[in-house]
Amino acid sequence: MNRLITGGLCLLLLAPAFAAKKHVMTLKETVTTQYVGTSKVSPDGSKTAYTLVIPREPYQSDDGGHYVELHITDNNGKSRPYITGEVNVSSIAWSHNNQYVYYLAKRNDDKFKSLYRIPVDGGESQKVFEHTNNIASFSLNHTGESLLYIAKPKKDKHEKKLKKKGFKAEVYEEDAEFSRVYRVDLTKDKKTSEVLKNIDENVLSIEHHPSRDLFLARVTPTPHIDDNYTRSQYKVFKTNGVATQSFKTEGKLGAAHWSPDGQYVAIIGAENKNDPAAGRLFVANSRTGKLDEVLKNYQGHVKDIAWTSDYQLTYLGHIGTSSEVATINLDSGKVENLLPLGQAALSSFDVDSNGNNMVATMGTPQHPREVYSVSDGKLKRLTNSNSWLEDIKMPKQVSMTYQARDGLSLDGIFVYPVNYKKGKRYPLIMMVHGGPESHISNEWLDRYSYPIKHATGNGFAVFLPNYRGSTGKGVEFSKKGQADYAGAEFNDLVDAITHLSNEGLIDKERVGITGGSYGGYASAWAATALSEHFAASVMFVGISNQLSKFGTTDIPVEMYNVHARNYPWDKWQWMLERSPIYHTGKAKTPILIMHGKNDTRVHPAQSMELYRYIKTRTETPVRLVYYPGEGHGNRRAAAQLDYAQRLMRWMNFYLKGKKKGNKIPPFELDHAKQLEDDKEDK
Repeated sequence: MNRLITGGLCLLLLAPAFAAKKHVMTLKETVTTQYVGTSKVSPDGSKTAYTLVIPREPYQSDDGGHYVELHITDNNGKSRPYITGEVNVSSIAWSHNNQYVYYLAKRNDDKFKSLYRIPVDGGESQKVFEHTNNIASFSLNHTGESLLYIAKPKKDKHEKKLKKKGFKAEVYEEDAEFSRVYRVDLTKDKKTSEVLKNIDENVLSIEHHPSRDLFLARVTPTPHIDDNYTRSQYKVFKTNGVATQSFKTEGKLGAAHWSPDGQYVAIIGAENKNDPAAGRLFVANSRTGKLDEVLKNYQGHVKDIAWTSDYQLTYLGHIGTSSEVATINLDSGKVENLLPLGQAALSSFDVDSNGNNMVATMGTPQHPREVYSVSDGKLKRLTNSNSWLEDIKMPKQVSMTYQARDGLSLDGIFVYPVNYKKGKRYPLIMMVHGGPESHISNEWLDRYSYPIKHATGNGFAVFLPNYRGSTGKGVEFSKKGQADYAGAEFNDLVDAITHLSNEGLIDKERVGITGGSYGGYASAWAATALSEHFAASVMFVGISNQLSKFGTTDIPVEMYNVHARNYPWDKWQWMLERSPIYHTGKAKTPILIMHGKNDTRVHPAQSMELYRYIKTRTETPVRLVYYPGEGHGNRRAAAQLDYAQRLMRWMNFYLKGKKKGNKIPPFELDHAKQLEDDKEDK
């Protein structure tokens, strides 16, 4: 009897050890990892509402986008779910009395996304208002009695029937519907909405004045995405829709917020129309419209802002691969650092109505984005959405600097293989960000197109470069790739290989490259013009022909302003020579090309062109995979998993073992077997 008890105790004691055995992150785990979307602190600073993004389970869930839940945590990290399940919560906001959280969702029998609120202290959600189309965003006034929201008009009642009869003609761009502002008096028993007819522009965002019947809105001449990037403007309107002020900015715009007393408006904007990204900080006088840049020559990019008093403005700035949070006193111009550079890479932050309590959304190399409190220069984690990550083998991830051939200082993130051994050279997967007006920070970087933990757990090193033209180093640096498509910017990638090889970290004969959008352009260029440096390439929603790209994209003006700085008809031959199809005769690198069939940013024909040129002109392995229903990036879990599996199979095939020559891996993936296995497990 004692032996049995002892044996049982041994098993109980050993069980946690077995359970805690770490393993390499799978691709399915990569695409189903949960993460915090947005976080909003209550006006009194006692609680934080946040959205939790829940990817669907491949093979188990029906196809569709991620679910988004509503949760609330207190300042001690005690979190409670409020709206869960098969929901998609967005635009969360607190009531001014701290009693409710407002949100948008399509629930129960709703035909369209509607406005709801849920009591924080218990009780069911209450529908506040529904429109005859989806509500895109909303703003409540300071008393909570007046509602403004953005939506498109009611659809024509004959539209569905006409489509059924075969009348489906689409008039490109001209038939785009404008988003309008609607006003609702919430004090009335019978609540109806009134469209603000005085606004004849497309409306992108709205925010009530802190105390008066005014609101701030970002507007564009048309609903086209190109106007969003190149012609948007912030204006102040009366609640009847009459404009009272306009702020004369140029170029791209980010967030904007009223000061607590309503005298000023803080705006994240651009230096000029040729500035690739909104990252300059401006403060405007709301009455006169006078605009001042308050962080001149900032060698980073401002990502988020919040007022902490009538004269103090707090900002989140990204510099290099890290971030800082600081407050600028508008009276004195003095800047006080609240969270020094190098401690973390925050994605956003929020403060309470008194400016005392701050929360942030941030990830680390060990976990995706979670909610943190920020106090006295220190961070305290409040949520843990993926406790299972404790069982994953985590690679070493570091920020690394190197020099380009022309002496320019560059940085990026290097991730060591799991169980790295000094002196051993590893195959490298270079993962190139898009834009190029974006940058890589030292945080959780894993996603379906960047399966870093899986790759490093299977013997690869990974490098994510911030090549010239990236953000995070000021405006001048972000403009360095302009008017030089595929020039020095992509030579920076080759220089990264040289640096990593000189450091003894990688085998430069076994380097693969992948990226999406502009990173896809880099991957296509690497497989053609720079083919001698790369042993494998995976191009995603990438550019192959700069001439046809201009004629098929939804952002032609933005392309001219911040990328090419030339129109095709100004430099036909130059545009052609900066296109991967021009160099397909040199293509020796096996390339896998993948693209969403509904992409309007980079037309799917860009992938078809490159595939056809390489297939016809060479014997180099090439494969084209299209994803129906996906656009400029895969949004659904099944398509994400399929993409990740194809990416890693391509890299494993060409970067490991003996050289494969012109052999190509099978195109089939055995999803049917996995479907049956999951069915049996269930």
